[in-house]
Amino acid sequence: MYLFESLNQLIQTYLPEDQIKRLRQAYLVARDAHEGQTRSSGEPYITHPVAVACILAEMKLDYETLMAALLHDVIEDTPATYQDMEQLFGKSVAELVEGVSKLDKLKFRDKKEAQAENFRKMIMAMVQDIRVILIKLADRTHNMRTLGSLRPDKRRRIARETLEIYSPLAHRLGIHHIKTELEELGFEALYPNRYRVIKEVVKAARGNRKEMIQKILSEIEGRLQEAGIPCRVSGREKHLYSIYCKMVLKEQRFHSIMDIYAFRVIVHDSDTCYRVLGQMHSLYKPRPGRVKDYIAIPKANGYQSLHTSMIGPHGVPVEVQIRTEDMDQMAEMGVAAHWAYKEHGETITTAQIRAQRWMQSLLELQQSAGSSFEFIESVKSDLFPDEIYVFTPEGRIVELPAGATPVDFAYAVHTDIGHACVGARVDRQPYPLSQPLSSGQTVEIITAPGARPNAAWLNFVVSSKARAKIRQLLKNLKRDDSVSLGRRLLNHALGGSRKLAEIPQENIQRELDRMKLATLDDLLAEIGLGNAMSVVVAKNLQQGEAVVPTVAQSNHGHLPIKGADGVLITFAKCCRPIPGDPIIAHVSPG
Repeated sequence: MYLFESLNQLIQTYLPEDQIKRLRQAYLVARDAHEGQTRSSGEPYITHPVAVACILAEMKLDYETLMAALLHDVIEDTPATYQDMEQLFGKSVAELVEGVSKLDKLKFRDKKEAQAENFRKMIMAMVQDIRVILIKLADRTHNMRTLGSLRPDKRRRIARETLEIYSPLAHRLGIHHIKTELEELGFEALYPNRYRVIKEVVKAARGNRKEMIQKILSEIEGRLQEAGIPCRVSGREKHLYSIYCKMVLKEQRFHSIMDIYAFRVIVHDSDTCYRVLGQMHSLYKPRPGRVKDYIAIPKANGYQSLHTSMIGPHGVPVEVQIRTEDMDQMAEMGVAAHWAYKEHGETITTAQIRAQRWMQSLLELQQSAGSSFEFIESVKSDLFPDEIYVFTPEGRIVELPAGATPVDFAYAVHTDIGHACVGARVDRQPYPLSQPLSSGQTVEIITAPGARPNAAWLNFVVSSKARAKIRQLLKNLKRDDSVSLGRRLLNHALGGSRKLAEIPQENIQRELDRMKLATLDDLLAEIGLGNAMSVVVAKNLQQGEAVVPTVAQSNHGHLPIKGADGVLITFAKCCRPIPGDPIIAHVSPG
């Protein structure tokens, strides 16, 4: 039981004794199930689930989540089953364990397909119960902490997956401390030399900055004390991975990044946040256009704060974040803060509401996406959004990813408006559909009945919802057109005396079975797309009956045309050729 002690110390602070007893039982089951198993490092395997449970206990998550964390590899790696888990610990814990379990039992064509499908399953499990992703994030955090025992190529693969998927997921759910740790560990594993160099220069720069940091800190505290505002002021350290990203993506020099002095002011209520902002702007000169009010309009992950950028002593840039204690807790914990508040009788948090909205949009994406690869790409683009905020003509705020166009806006308001969109007015002026929007604009969409999305829209829309809905409708339209064309071709191939509606159902079913298709529409679509020849299908449908003539016929008599087998022909009305006259034809789709 010595391994359980580290977890026990954490849960004693917030869980009742009966729940701790249940957790102890889950630990014993997990320990016995993993008996004899070791990790790559040689440690007993049980150390991993205990460490995962400890990470979640630090976030004060409920006992069911902690039990599932202790048992999360039991179904996957041992003979124990879902039914065993349900019988011992209840349905909720069993479903969490199953949701976290990986896809080792399924067969895929290649590793990439397996990873994409695994990701899709994880996201869908998360939609059912968000605690699944919290366990998965804690699982990945501990795996990243213990990467050292793996082969270099495996280390790099896991680190890249962490930076591309898991860290953005933590960010999207507002769990800042997990996001930051995953980024730092992933950066160190993927680019060890770059990590080491940046770490060394940051260490040197911090030593040189101490005096200036202390001076600005004292000035801020002094000004707020004079104004009678109780608060807590601290300096903010920039993380190595965020410094690296700014250097690579924004092509900024290291010293220009480190020259910015960042501080955080924590106060009691949101009204005081605005008072502090006024005091800051009277202390230092604000930079125009650099004040952001995330209290009035929170970020997509529920984050709230006031941000301001100013010119400090000796012209140095000073950035200040102003927030309440609750906002600070939400900024660090995101959706996980919900459980920390539960025992105090608080209602659902902003981060949780926004996470639920996002997960509902993921459910729509899952239904629209054609493949796991398409789904994972859509979700990736949705994980780390820089947002803009625009308004409907009625004044409703609509959040969109940076670079969004009026078409993205139309789909964000309603799918039908997106499909029927033919133009836009922004701030009452005509506006190109392909031009990106800016925060604060009022957008009005012009629609027309019978309008359809344009495939060219896929070149400029940036939101995953717009992209998925456009693709889905275009696929449906293509299928409808193919079915319609296939029906006309098949009726033509059957000859003037017979129509598809007159073919016995058993003949149609026999042909569907032969071609391994489910419905008649599938068969007609195959003909319309050119994957099946209408004359061959017509012959098969009329087995035992008169053979279909292999020449195209008009309604006014026979006119043999070489090479016209199975092709639908319409004669021009401008001329009347007779047999023997040279003729030409124009081929057109549909």
